[in-house]
Amino acid sequence: MKRVGVAVFLLLLFLSRQRRTADAVWGEGFVRVRGLHLMLNGDPFFANGFNAYWLMAVAAEPSQRGKVSSAFRQASRHGLAIARTWAFSDGGSGNTSALQISPGVYDERVFQGLDFVISEAGKYGIRLILSLTNNYDSFGGKKQYASWARNQGQAISSDDEFFTNALVKHFYKNNAKAVITRVNKFTGVAYRDDPTIFAWELMNEPRCPSDPSGKTVQDWIAEMAAYVKSVDGNHLLEAGLEGFYGQSAPAEKQFVADHNVGTDFIANNQIKGIDFATVHSYPDQWLPAADEEAQLGFLNRWLDAHLEDAREVLRKPLLVAEFGKSSRSPGFTPAQREALFGAVFSKIYWSARAGGGGPATGGLFWQLLAEGMESYGDGYEVVLEELRWTTSNLIAQNCRKLRHLGKLIARLRDIGRLELIPVVRSPHRLSSSRDAKN
Repeated sequence: MKRVGVAVFLLLLFLSRQRRTADAVWGEGFVRVRGLHLMLNGDPFFANGFNAYWLMAVAAEPSQRGKVSSAFRQASRHGLAIARTWAFSDGGSGNTSALQISPGVYDERVFQGLDFVISEAGKYGIRLILSLTNNYDSFGGKKQYASWARNQGQAISSDDEFFTNALVKHFYKNNAKAVITRVNKFTGVAYRDDPTIFAWELMNEPRCPSDPSGKTVQDWIAEMAAYVKSVDGNHLLEAGLEGFYGQSAPAEKQFVADHNVGTDFIANNQIKGIDFATVHSYPDQWLPAADEEAQLGFLNRWLDAHLEDAREVLRKPLLVAEFGKSSRSPGFTPAQREALFGAVFSKIYWSARAGGGGPATGGLFWQLLAEGMESYGDGYEVVLEELRWTTSNLIAQNCRKLRHLGKLIARLRDIGRLELIPVVRSPHRLSSSRDAKN
């Protein structure tokens, strides 16, 4: 019995050292999917984070890169570990920070800005979700792609033909390949080989209102997901969806009137190659006439429905990829933002710790700014060093809780494996590693 105790002690010590090593290299390894969970180095990966669409545009000017470093440094101190940002900026009149000046033609200065963002994120242990284009006119997006195709003789009557026109889809694929295969000038690592990148996003909030059936977006996601996966088999992929349900969904899931935008949370996320689902939530935009209590009630119902469908129907992890509260809303108070942040963080945490594990993997608020970036403010901005203590503490505490939950689940799993180790009956034999795993 004494020898058995020593064996178990040694195994516990080994597992403990493995765990410390995993902690020390939080930034290493690609994030994977296993069932409802994201996994890193074989352990559950739960993390909250932020949106910062501006990172590449600011970093394109070397004198401004300190803002990127400051944002990452402050985020890391608060435990934020995922940043979602734009890996696109499509040319056109007035876009002085275009990455893709014209189809297949790039501004090396801006590309090196993105190189810096990825390199700097790695230094601070922050994973990146990189979005490949925009639904909206900002930074070019589908409108710019349609314009490029018209300039080459294509008879395009609607920007929604972005999803169907063969030349436009060719432009998109070429751009995706150029970004994904880019070799970082700071690290020497191709983007597709860099684990700092957590996932690619096909498009920020794809919408095709001209086809409310959802077939157009469904076909586009299927085609582009297959293409991106053919170029990069290392990274996860998500579609960029807001979470609106399609026409076939029951009435109780038609949450927002007049928001049938040609997407379908269920069908779109069931596409092969889409590794995890996303949902966005802006009650103050979608229900502007509702009071604070009604908006929070909507938020809870919205998240509950998507968490349930991710768990029971999609069987995939769910990331709350955008949420926020605008300071420009009538009667806004910092306490209202804290209440919304707290509600989102709570839903994520309790889903993650549910028996057997729920699908929630984290939440990304919109949007993080560094000091001195007032011109980027949109009402939703969060400058961590300028927040009141209660909001700052709310963010940091929930990041720690989620991170510790992942560690706890991993340790409990390891202890569970110990129970499967056969009794050691010979002083000359310890259980083999295969015994311990089976």
